[in-house]
Amino acid sequence: MKMEPIEDIAAFMKQNGLVLVTAESCTAGLIAARLADIPGAGALLDCAYVVYSCEAKEQCLGVKRETIERFNLTSEEVAREMAQGALKKSAANLAIANTGVAEAVDDEIPAGTQCFAWAFRTGKNDDDDPAIFSETHRFSGGRNEVRDAGAHYALMRVPYYFACLHESS
Repeated sequence: MKMEPIEDIAAFMKQNGLVLVTAESCTAGLIAARLADIPGAGALLDCAYVVYSCEAKEQCLGVKRETIERFNLTSEEVAREMAQGALKKSAANLAIANTGVAEAVDDEIPAGTQCFAWAFRTGKNDDDDPAIFSETHRFSGGRNEVRDAGAHYALMRVPYYFACLHESS
């Protein structure tokens, strides 16, 4: 019987000792929920932050107001600060963050645009700066299709960025 891709990711995380914290805006907890669908996910998932508003991103994760004002909510810079903040507040060694727009809000940012960040704790000390990778991806479809695709994409990229982490060290 062929394993589902999310099961492959869960197995990869388990094999590599990865424990996840999420900081989600556009996907509103779907990244964590996808992983939680897998039996044994309790060993792979520490916690999840759903932070829609600017205030929540600032208060819960320490995203700087200056970053939001300078780069916009839908930006890799905000996603990176979200991931870093989630990692600092968690015992996890991997954070995934996303922020974006699932549907058209204005002409500035196309519908389906999501910015992601993957942060890996690299040192023994919690104060060590994590290795952070980020990218922007645009998904097509309706609001919930975009959110589902984003959650799936975020998890599927974990092995790629884990490999990047080890290539750079």
